[in-house]
Amino acid sequence: MKFTKMHGLGNDYVYVNLFEEKVEDAPALAVAVSDRHFGIGSDGLILIGPSDKADFEMIMYNADGSRGEMCGNGIRCVGKYVYDHGMTDKTTVTVETLGGIKILELMPGEDGKIAQVRVDMGEPSLSPQEAGLDVTFVESVDRAHKLVNAPIEVDGDIVRITYVSMGNPHAVHYVDQTDRLDLRKIGPGFENHPLFPNRVNTEFVQVIDRGHVKMRVWERGSGETMACGTGACAVTVAGVLNDVTDRHLILDLLGGQLDITWDEETGHVFMTGPAVTAFEGEWNH
Repeated sequence: MKFTKMHGLGNDYVYVNLFEEKVEDAPALAVAVSDRHFGIGSDGLILIGPSDKADFEMIMYNADGSRGEMCGNGIRCVGKYVYDHGMTDKTTVTVETLGGIKILELMPGEDGKIAQVRVDMGEPSLSPQEAGLDVTFVESVDRAHKLVNAPIEVDGDIVRITYVSMGNPHAVHYVDQTDRLDLRKIGPGFENHPLFPNRVNTEFVQVIDRGHVKMRVWERGSGETMACGTGACAVTVAGVLNDVTDRHLILDLLGGQLDITWDEETGHVFMTGPAVTAFEGEWNH
């Protein structure tokens, strides 16, 4: 099976082209290829296939084999893959995901290959009820049925989170210093909190100023990753809801920077960032 290893800001995935390859057991394959000692090494597996609703379909699996609805860094790499491999000559493409159809603006570099991708991530969803969250574990839900700066208990401590869905669920938590956090210790408590029956991605955010933040992310099914595109979008939305940042935000992640805008007119979130091909190979297991 031929594969391509790609990453967006170090958030890396193994990509398989279903137009050319056949995958029998995607969850098992995701676990195998993601292993950084006995596999290829990645945060998960992304399959690129045909769609009757869009130009292409992105089928995403986390490193533990669980299915993911969306991945912002991953979808930028899908755009790069289909253009660089001659599967499309369009610089505007649509991609079907479990989190909805996303519109990608592909930006070729001097070599003619895609270097940056701007993604219309759509409107965020702020309703915990629509997502099936168990709000009995929250002390209060506001009148608009949102969880903004809401207190919950995690590992015996009361912390505050803001819930945002970008096609997948996110809990945004503000901290004084991201560098001092032991995410391997505290991340699982957020991910597996009973408020989130399907688990949750958690962003730990340090506000630098109204246009700039630092963040680290604990992704459900993968642990800490170098970056999270949907998480960066969720952080931008949460910053506006908490009135601590503006609608246009530069975010420093472990793997680099993302540029996110929550457009006031359309309500859509737009993400701009790099997409990189690391290497290609053949999986013989």
